[in-house]
Amino acid sequence: MRVDKFLWSVRLFKTRSISTARVKEGKVEVGGVVVKASRELKVGEEVRVRAGAHYELVQVLAFPKGRVGAKLVEEYIIDKTPLEERERQALTREVMREYPGKIGRPTKKERRNWEKWQR
Repeated sequence: MRVDKFLWSVRLFKTRSISTARVKEGKVEVGGVVVKASRELKVGEEVRVRAGAHYELVQVLAFPKGRVGAKLVEEYIIDKTPLEERERQALTREVMREYPGKIGRPTKKERRNWEKWQR
């Protein structure tokens, strides 16, 4: 099965076009080598997918016929991402949660709450 199709099938990417784009950008490695989207995967190979400063490492167990549900993904891949990387991802998520997402014009609801508080 093609690398881009496999990554989309096991839900590492939301759409097939995003999957293909990431492979073309060189964000996907198989066995430590950057691959093209058309590269055929084999059972047992390890695929490393980079996303920003983080990455995921998965081993191929089998090939799905199409896109599978989230509960069935573990039948097709084993997550081999190191514990240190998982901790780094969790730390990044925690920091981003504390980061104020909106710093601009208030929404209508926020403005009404502000006006109510000022009275």
